[in-house]
Amino acid sequence: MKIERPRGTHDIVPAEMPAWQRVTGEIERLCALYGYRRIQTPVFEDTALFARTSGEGSDIVQKEMYTFSDRSHRSLTLRPEGTAPICRAYAEHGMHREPQPQKLYTIATMYRYGAPGRGRYREHWQASVEAIGSDDPAIDAELIQLYDTVLRRLGVTRYHLELNSIGCRACRPRYLEALAAWLGRNRARLDDDTRAKADTSPLRVFDNLTTKPAPVQAALAEAPTIGESLCEECVERFATVRADLDATGVRYTLVPTLVRGLDYYSRTTWEFIGPMANENSTISGGGRYDYLVEEIGGPPTPGVGFGAGLERLAIALEEEGIEPPPAPPLDAFLAVEPGGPRRDVQRWL
Repeated sequence: MKIERPRGTHDIVPAEMPAWQRVTGEIERLCALYGYRRIQTPVFEDTALFARTSGEGSDIVQKEMYTFSDRSHRSLTLRPEGTAPICRAYAEHGMHREPQPQKLYTIATMYRYGAPGRGRYREHWQASVEAIGSDDPAIDAELIQLYDTVLRRLGVTRYHLELNSIGCRACRPRYLEALAAWLGRNRARLDDDTRAKADTSPLRVFDNLTTKPAPVQAALAEAPTIGESLCEECVERFATVRADLDATGVRYTLVPTLVRGLDYYSRTTWEFIGPMANENSTISGGGRYDYLVEEIGGPPTPGVGFGAGLERLAIALEEEGIEPPPAPPLDAFLAVEPGGPRRDVQRWL
């Protein structure tokens, strides 16, 4: 019987390691330069962490999580994303008592069940970069600039940044009410999946918008957008983010339907779209989550961060024909004749 790797996983063989090390090395270097410290969290967490933060109606909770019961009948889930575990660690270890914001990052495996394909794996590597404890919109711009710098330093040119604000607790309810009313009036124009999301979490109807049937995309293009309902504070904060990006030369496109796929996001949201021409073209995405730490039992704490898939970033390099630098040549090579002082040489090394 031939045993192979599980479907939806992949090996990183030695021939691929130079490109992999270049990607991870650049992320680590820039995170350190921007003052972010590395953190590692368990590969599995209490299922309630993701059910509560991602949203019961999200695709992650409904379709993608790897959930199991251990021998003590506790429900556990392999982490599908990195932000909630880092926020859980922030609250659990009392990091709110340390100087703020806490700038943290991790590079780790994530697990989501789905149809495997190029750039889409059931086990995939992701960099999660988080700034917790500040509501300054300048931090939003800093994180966007950080990843933009990663791409430019790696030589990636075929990408663009999409940007939006999805409001806060003060202004989003008004928008959701208007959106739900519109979805009700236009229900016949939607497909089954979009109708289901309209019933459980109306904002999720915009998830993966470009993969929906063309008639559904056309219908949703007529739906009200969140920008029409933003409160004055959200408008001012979003203007500050855009001004900071303009000042640093980071180009972006405003996309009023960009909502991201997790319920914990608020205010600024963004996605970097790479050169792959399919539904897996998003190479990084993030946003502000000012209520997440409080949602999992911590003190009210603002936060913002992003996740970046490493496999998709490696594919972006491949798509542009960017080769990793050659390995440095050997300075010396020691050969020991049969019967020679092999162990003495090994001790010397």
